[in-house]
Amino acid sequence: MTERKPRLLLVEDDERLAPIMLEYLGESYDVTHRADGAEALKTALADEFDVMVVDRRLPGLDGVSLVQGIRRAHIGTPVIMLTALGTVDDRVEGLDAGANDYLVKPFEFAELLARLRALRRSYTSNEASLTVGTWDFFPEDRIIESPYIGPVALTPKETELLTLLAESPQRTFSRAQILQAVFTPTDLPGTVDTYVHYLRRKTEETVVVTVRGRGYRLGTL
Repeated sequence: MTERKPRLLLVEDDERLAPIMLEYLGESYDVTHRADGAEALKTALADEFDVMVVDRRLPGLDGVSLVQGIRRAHIGTPVIMLTALGTVDDRVEGLDAGANDYLVKPFEFAELLARLRALRRSYTSNEASLTVGTWDFFPEDRIIESPYIGPVALTPKETELLTLLAESPQRTFSRAQILQAVFTPTDLPGTVDTYVHYLRRKTEETVVVTVRGRGYRLGTL
């Protein structure tokens, strides 16, 4: 019996790029294509997919709003966002909306396929998670998942910091201890504060608690 191809929702309105993507992605995936953001949201809410590839600029509903709508519906399907906008702010906005990865146009199809494989591998992993309040944290996959907004991708350093705190949830770590365990001796203490801010921005303000005069510990959310 032929193995079922994983289902992919492609949301791309570029009339030249979309047919090429359909051809390449169709070799490995069962692709459903939508060129309008509003129509794509209806499709995402009505059907089940293994992964989604969403352009940032779309008619009807832009990619950021589309992903937000998907996450508000508690759909945790992994999403790669495509964009011609490569600034840090643009990437952060897309990730904060609930996208799991970000690929800037123009891109190589080999890289897109590799990222899709990696993303799907992460979401089919049976790795045990760490509990962070109401969130499930998967250190190996660098993902923290909420029952309300779905999965959120973390950077390697964000993952190391959260792992340190989550493995000793009752312990308060000083900035010096965190610097030694997660960062390098040349990093300044303010680096710890910066990464705590990154974690709070991606999840919730209480994911990490400030213990005045002592440092940080895991929050209860």
